Amino acid sequence: MALTPEQREQTERRIRAAIDRLLAGQIPPGGACDVKTLAREAGISRAALYRTWGHLKDEFEQRRSTARAAGQQPDPREARIVRLRAHNQRLTSKLARTHTELAQLRERHQLALSVLAAQDDELQRLRRQLSTISPTAPAGVVPLPPDEPLQRVLKRVERWLSLSERTGVT
Repeated sequence: MALTPEQREQTERRIRAAIDRLLAGQIPPGGACDVKTLAREAGISRAALYRTWGHLKDEFEQRRSTARAAGQQPDPREARIVRLRAHNQRLTSKLARTHTELAQLRERHQLALSVLAAQDDELQRLRRQLSTISPTAPAGVVPLPPDEPLQRVLKRVERWLSLSERTGVT
């Protein structure tokens, strides 16, 4: 059935109004800024949009491309997808840096444990060496008991220093 000029004009106004709404970001629920939603919003079939109103479909696609090229995103969901992808990329980079830092910290931790173990071995060796010193050891050498707390050792050293100052023995 052929459309009267009045019906054609009315349909074209509906299509143009739908184009303007979609490009302004007024996307209906379940829709997108695409030809399918344009046809639904204008109240015509997609086939009719392609066959009869192809010039308006082309105008819609051209205006949508121009808006995207200008940095505008008519469809808020697409804009959100772009933002989320960028955010995801930033988080992925941050995660990679964190993994690198963690590996470096693990290496430093292992090195610190090795140094502590070596120092502990040296301390144990020196304690064993001190415990085997003969009574004829040089003056001023006091063997340390292996499990004596540090405060008691410091008190002994202070007493020995004060005694050596009074007696003049160094």
